[in-house]
Amino acid sequence: MKKYGPFLLSILFSTPVLSQENRSVIEVTGCPVKIGPGVVSVCGYLVAPENRKKPAGNKVKVPFIFVRKAQSSATKNITLFTTGGPGYSTVSNIDSIGEGSGWLAYGGFIAFDQRGSKRSIPNLECTGVSAAIQRSYREGLDRDSLSLIAIRQCRKEFTSRGIDLSSYTTIESAADINDLRIGLGIDSLNLVGISYSGGLMLTVARNHPEAVRTLVLGSPLPGFVNYEEQALFNINEALENFFDYCNSDTAVIRQYGDLRSRFRTYFTSITNKAFHLKYSDKQKNDSFSVKYGKEELMEVILNGLSTNGFSHLPKVMSDIINGNHAAHVTNILDGIFSSDQSLSHGMRYSLYCTEQIAYADPALIKKQSGILPWLAGFSFNNVDHEICKCWNVRSESPVAKTPVYSAVPALIAAGDIDPWCSPFYNRLIKRTMPNAQLLFFKKRGHVPGYGADGVDYLGAFFANPLQPLTVKSVKVWKE
Repeated sequence: MKKYGPFLLSILFSTPVLSQENRSVIEVTGCPVKIGPGVVSVCGYLVAPENRKKPAGNKVKVPFIFVRKAQSSATKNITLFTTGGPGYSTVSNIDSIGEGSGWLAYGGFIAFDQRGSKRSIPNLECTGVSAAIQRSYREGLDRDSLSLIAIRQCRKEFTSRGIDLSSYTTIESAADINDLRIGLGIDSLNLVGISYSGGLMLTVARNHPEAVRTLVLGSPLPGFVNYEEQALFNINEALENFFDYCNSDTAVIRQYGDLRSRFRTYFTSITNKAFHLKYSDKQKNDSFSVKYGKEELMEVILNGLSTNGFSHLPKVMSDIINGNHAAHVTNILDGIFSSDQSLSHGMRYSLYCTEQIAYADPALIKKQSGILPWLAGFSFNNVDHEICKCWNVRSESPVAKTPVYSAVPALIAAGDIDPWCSPFYNRLIKRTMPNAQLLFFKKRGHVPGYGADGVDYLGAFFANPLQPLTVKSVKVWKE
């Protein structure tokens, strides 16, 4: 791996790195993915201060892949995408990029990770957490207690290496994006974010407006909301929309009855109730009895909502209410016992603890269960106040909790059965972003896409971001 100065990098790739004063540099490496013919690529790391208030201190290395067709500009019409989570890697989810890759139709494309995720250095991966969760199922032990032991050990290991866990935040990741833009000599970016990274892109627009040409957000979670205080209401809103669709379908009513009433009665009744099944761990080739309950059964339901499994969900829900759990819960357990543990737990803890849990009122979180007893006790997030007491990071600046005031053009999509990021968030974003256009997709869940009935709304938006979209599909509407 080589660190290139501005002059040499400009000769090699026609892209300058940041100035020395900025103290971030681009380190060019070989590409970690297969690059097809006709595609020009630059891959490597942004090497940035871990804490920008201490620029001479520790550094982080955040991987990127920058590709474009040979005839496309290296500085204009560039789209940057980072995945949601937080805690997942963008680059790790890509294995090849060819000339026909979708995003290249709109110009250049950058896949960029968030600091602390799997391919970044350091990677704030806490392998002991997944092992603790698996052990809790195998031995019938308390999951939360085992997880906290693993989290304490993980924190101890990171801090012994001098890692500042309070520096893995949305504000720092937004600055990373801007530094990468400057280093690659790009005028401004089309920023694409989904779920959590939708909030990240909004932060770039607020803190570094010069970096943004447009925003494209799928089911965004804006940082200025207190998610923990609203999470069960988000889930209930998606369920209510789902039940309304079911009740308008005579075939569903005839086969499954009133699913709203059945769901509420059943899931209220199983709060704190335990069930058992025999589970076969494919990784270790053994079997054991597993205790499960409302937590796992709710995961089944929400997976059906969030992955647009609308047509299958009435049967799945009826199966669960009728006590036919095994096949559905086994799918949940397969994910828990998978060898592919791609989540960097430590990065997720740092970010959520500094800017969500630090601002969340435990009393309001608890109130949701009293109002929605069928959802009571469901752990909607794997980060909570107890974990954050253990992780012990600084609270983020209050600016992180302020709405984004911006005239930047934005295309914001939502699904009306999304249990995680309510379409209501999109309307909140638009209140202070007058050039935002909202797309609401019926019967779609989390990250619903940007097209319907053969209409590419994304392409039309990129071509003229300030032109109101002509919506042709009855399944999509603007607001």
